[in-house]
Amino acid sequence: MQGTVLMRLGDRSFAVAEIRHRLAHLGLLSRTNGDHDCVRAACDVFDETVDHAIRAFQQQRGLRTDGVVDAETFRALDEAKWRLGDRVLSYVPGHPLVGDDVAALQRRLCDMGFDCGRCDGIFGPLTEAALREFQRNVGLPADGTCGADTLRALQRLRRTVVGGRPYELRETLRLRHHPPTVAGKCVVLDPGHGGRDTGARTADLCEASLVDDIANRIEGRLLAVGAQPFRTRAAQHVLHPEDVPPSDGDRASFANAAEADVVVSLHIDGHHDPACNGFAVYYYGTARERSVVGERLAELVRAEVLERTDFLDCRTHPKTWELLRRTRMPAVRVECGYLTNPADAERLADPGVRDHIAEGIASALRRLYEDPGEPAAL
Repeated sequence: MQGTVLMRLGDRSFAVAEIRHRLAHLGLLSRTNGDHDCVRAACDVFDETVDHAIRAFQQQRGLRTDGVVDAETFRALDEAKWRLGDRVLSYVPGHPLVGDDVAALQRRLCDMGFDCGRCDGIFGPLTEAALREFQRNVGLPADGTCGADTLRALQRLRRTVVGGRPYELRETLRLRHHPPTVAGKCVVLDPGHGGRDTGARTADLCEASLVDDIANRIEGRLLAVGAQPFRTRAAQHVLHPEDVPPSDGDRASFANAAEADVVVSLHIDGHHDPACNGFAVYYYGTARERSVVGERLAELVRAEVLERTDFLDCRTHPKTWELLRRTRMPAVRVECGYLTNPADAERLADPGVRDHIAEGIASALRRLYEDPGEPAAL
């Protein structure tokens, strides 16, 4: 799960009416008409129509498609309500504005050649710098604030926008300009959960301990080839002295502060259906944009691990989960099987299999820099 469960199929509350309203605003749910009391009663129920609409929204936004409105889905619904021009946009250190209006601004700037980094809908320092440069170019005060005058300038220049995928090209070229070796690279290893949060578990195994062991094995291999691995668990007691695991936002902030070259987050899945099994890797991606280096690393991890193990191949997938989205460098989330599946649990209990997983991930990191692939095409 990606966050605390708030609402799901069968729930009834006033909050469901707000969810319905937001889904209707996005065109994913028809607006209810008719008798006021009947409408109010219907709007309080999380029924199958809401469940289907939430699943469609989650699929569009690159979230876990389970029909559950958890903290991450609720944040995404809140971000989706903003359109460019609805509010004044500016950089607020420590509390950046987030929303679809920010993503729209970033895409406009990127398409016109102003580098604001990834179009992730987060108004950070790179977006502010790109906006200031745009304002200077059109003769406006370069205050880094997107208000009425800046919006009018963006609208006037709208016809000059030609599209393409400039962020993907820049990301690929940055990788190709690195020395072709993993030696000297800063790699953040993020074993999931930790502290009080043990993650998925069986009678004898728990996710937090298993992924920590895999991270140890990867770290040893990276040190042997001259890389600089850092562990998010090492900072956990500093960030959360009461043994509370850091949030995905905390983990991303750690990687950004370390100026990491790449992030590998390690997890083991769980499901109420014990038949669910397999190995999958996730990277940052939306319908409009993706991390091409993250995607390449995900494919390399998948290929290298499956070559060494007999997990079911669940492939690679783009997602917008907080860790993948908020890291400023390529990041992947590796799901090393299902602890709730007897066969996968048996594999993961074997230190030899965990060693194969670690070797596969370390090999993928080496290959990422030794053979960065072709540049992305516009």
